[in-house]
Amino acid sequence: MTSPTKGRHGALANRGASEQSSTLQDVARLAGVSASTVSRILNGQVDSPRREAVDAAIKKLRFKPNLVAKSLRSGVSMAIGVLTQDFDNPYTSRAAKGVEDELMSGGYTPIVISGHWNRTGDETERVRVLMSRKIDGIVVIGGRLSNEQLLDLSELQPIVAIGRDCHGPRLRSLDVDQRQGGYMATRHLIELGHRRIAHIAGIEYQPDAIARMQGYMDAHRDAGLSVDQRLIVHGDFSEPGGVRAMQALLDSGIGLTAVFAANDQSLNGARLVLFNRGIEVPGQISLVGFDGLPASEYSVPPTTTVRQPIYEMGCTAARELLRLLGVNQLNEAPIGSLDLQLMVRGTTAPPPEDTAQSETLTQS
Repeated sequence: MTSPTKGRHGALANRGASEQSSTLQDVARLAGVSASTVSRILNGQVDSPRREAVDAAIKKLRFKPNLVAKSLRSGVSMAIGVLTQDFDNPYTSRAAKGVEDELMSGGYTPIVISGHWNRTGDETERVRVLMSRKIDGIVVIGGRLSNEQLLDLSELQPIVAIGRDCHGPRLRSLDVDQRQGGYMATRHLIELGHRRIAHIAGIEYQPDAIARMQGYMDAHRDAGLSVDQRLIVHGDFSEPGGVRAMQALLDSGIGLTAVFAANDQSLNGARLVLFNRGIEVPGQISLVGFDGLPASEYSVPPTTTVRQPIYEMGCTAARELLRLLGVNQLNEAPIGSLDLQLMVRGTTAPPPEDTAQSETLTQS
């Protein structure tokens, strides 16, 4: 008598054998089309009126194309490398999610690797590791690689970089107007009546950090306001960096009524310091962040922030890479706007009526 375990394994084996035995010709017969039509539909080369019948046959037969054989025949691996910086970072993880969703919808498999914000030499090595996996192209999310390094690497493999402004025959980049975003955030505070606005900047050499600070300066200039350089403190785009920057601002005794943080994570660190010191947000100090991470909407109070379309940028980068590869994507669904948006929520308000009192908060 066959044991239950053995019987179960036998059933699984039979089912696996059944799925493996389904061929492209089987799909064609069930769908009532030629095998070449099935092949072209699978490769995205045609939008046949019989597509629904082919999709139904594939589902019924549980047909899975032999990607290894296809790769050997065509030289195309149907895999894309994705270099992100930190799996724990909500910005890069959200961008990577957009890349993944768009690639998977096009039949491609992402291979994700982290650079961990290491030195550029290390990141170059990570890119070469990806290239050794027989991928068809690479999406780079942030990082420390220079535009020149990306251009050199693109000679070996098509590349699309998020958060950059660089282009070449096999290199594309995608970014939003970071300077305008910094301007929007600071202008919002100025229009509320704030005149002592601190800036927790990002990493000094990062292009987006530089651009956001320039927007902060531009908004002051256009409003006829001077900038007290003592109100600018560098963080590192992280919560601990925001903590250190906010502590430095408060401990300096410099008067301020508002803070524009270079990203939401820095703002969260700054908010914690204010909470621990009993300083009300936005009653005594207003806060504006940048990125519009999903968690910003659910904080208490909800965060005023400049939302950049991180997920949509990931989707767009993946789609642009497929175009570089000459992939004809049929029936492309709209991705969404790539514009920045100022999301006014609960962390901003007009400055306290007694501004002089507000300016001496840090000395109490």
